[in-house]
Amino acid sequence: MQFVFGDYVLDPERRELTLRSEVVTVGPQVFDLLLHLVRNRDRVVSKDDLLQAVWSGRIVSESTITSHINAVRKAVGDNGEEQRLVRTVARKGFRFIGVIETGEIAKPSEPDGPGIVGHSPSETGEPPSALVLPDKPSITVLPFQNLSGDPEQDYFADGVVEDIIAALSRIRWLFVIARNSSFTYKGRTVDTRDVGEELGVRYVLEGSVRKSGNKVRITGQLIDATTGTHLWAERFEGTLDDIFELQDQIAESVVGAIAPQLERAEIERAKRKPTESLDAYDYYLRGMAKLHSGTREAIEAALPLFYKAAELDAEFASAYSMAAWCHFWRKLNGWMIDPPGEIAEGARLARLAVQLGRDDAVALTRGGHALAHLTGDLDGGIALIDRAVLLNPNLAPAWYLGGALRALRGETDAATEHLTHAVRLSPLDPEMFRMQVGMALANFFAGRFDPASAWAEKALGNLPSLLPAAALAAASHALAGRIDEAGHAMQRLRTLDPSLRLSNLKDWLPIHRPEDLARFADGLRLAGLPE
Repeated sequence: MQFVFGDYVLDPERRELTLRSEVVTVGPQVFDLLLHLVRNRDRVVSKDDLLQAVWSGRIVSESTITSHINAVRKAVGDNGEEQRLVRTVARKGFRFIGVIETGEIAKPSEPDGPGIVGHSPSETGEPPSALVLPDKPSITVLPFQNLSGDPEQDYFADGVVEDIIAALSRIRWLFVIARNSSFTYKGRTVDTRDVGEELGVRYVLEGSVRKSGNKVRITGQLIDATTGTHLWAERFEGTLDDIFELQDQIAESVVGAIAPQLERAEIERAKRKPTESLDAYDYYLRGMAKLHSGTREAIEAALPLFYKAAELDAEFASAYSMAAWCHFWRKLNGWMIDPPGEIAEGARLARLAVQLGRDDAVALTRGGHALAHLTGDLDGGIALIDRAVLLNPNLAPAWYLGGALRALRGETDAATEHLTHAVRLSPLDPEMFRMQVGMALANFFAGRFDPASAWAEKALGNLPSLLPAAALAAASHALAGRIDEAGHAMQRLRTLDPSLRLSNLKDWLPIHRPEDLARFADGLRLAGLPE
């Protein structure tokens, strides 16, 4: 079936848009977006619907959706002012309003040359989301190769890269992809141009680390991913005692290659040693290497390592914050054995973290988020995370954890914006379940139960032990009238935490608005949670 409007023909089978038999060149996602709008022209298509249909349910930034809508309009001779064919419906979505004829139409001859529309992502091997380059210099730091000959030293090489990412992230005019997305390329042979397209960045930094005894050698090369051109390559050598200085030198060299006019003050601002103790730093890196999976076993392995790091350096703010965050994660998923004692200990660690780390974005983010959950002080937690964003505007956890707290506070639009920006900073994040459960919270408290259940199910697909996602799935299905699905979700919830009751919901999640708590309880009650 082809769709005809004016002088245009949209052919789903050939995946072509033609204007008076001449092929109009459009990208694959622009084509998919136009086709979805045309096929659903009898209604307003929401942004959530577009995310599902065009981006396979992945969160993308508001600017990405806007740029693709603009590209659709341009392809069909429309614009944002006239909106003759594609109309924006405020706070609801978009609708195709052109007059459509359908039927079998003689197909145009093949055009000369390669000026063809895109094919589907599966046909071309393109990533699910073609990201637009930010309006400032953008970079990802790929995992460095561990040349030490000892796989047990992987954590050290990874830690070197994480600190380089942190140093670059604090430079405000840089857009830096988060660690979790860049680390999805670990152990893979990749083309830097493909990496640039998948992550939506111009520059890629790659390198290697060799650690032998007390000596360290780090090599790095900076590549312009848009052209594949090598811009800079250098080797840095020193002892373990020099490791932070070596990392600073790499960050400074990268910044100098990207923007030689950078003020010296910006480089100095990016130089912040997390600790003076190399032993404490080593334990901290080992803990971070365990943490990212979010499982109970990973948290149990990471927590003592963070305690050891803090024991070796009593002023190591980030170590305290990550230990506090481990306690929060245990509470959130119903894993605590002595809840009163563990909550008090987590709050103590979080307060130490934010007191010692007033200029440490990681400490403020993890400590502030843990405090909000463990003490119920949402406003205080949000304020601490907002300060972290000021210090490091590229820190993805600050955006998604701040977004989750805003959802719990009932600020659902702001929550969605923060979570969406987090995904742009880390579009391939293995911890996407954290952003997905945040989106489920925001949609649930906004009364959008269909997308809330969809996001909750996605989060569970990535981390089946995620208790809040199971609860949100059950409540959302129930309030949407899907009682069978709600029952299945409740069964999963009761398996994860048999002790959860309606009477202790308030102690479990710091839900700020009484009406939000009541709605959550109503949904869980309908799904079968005991009083």
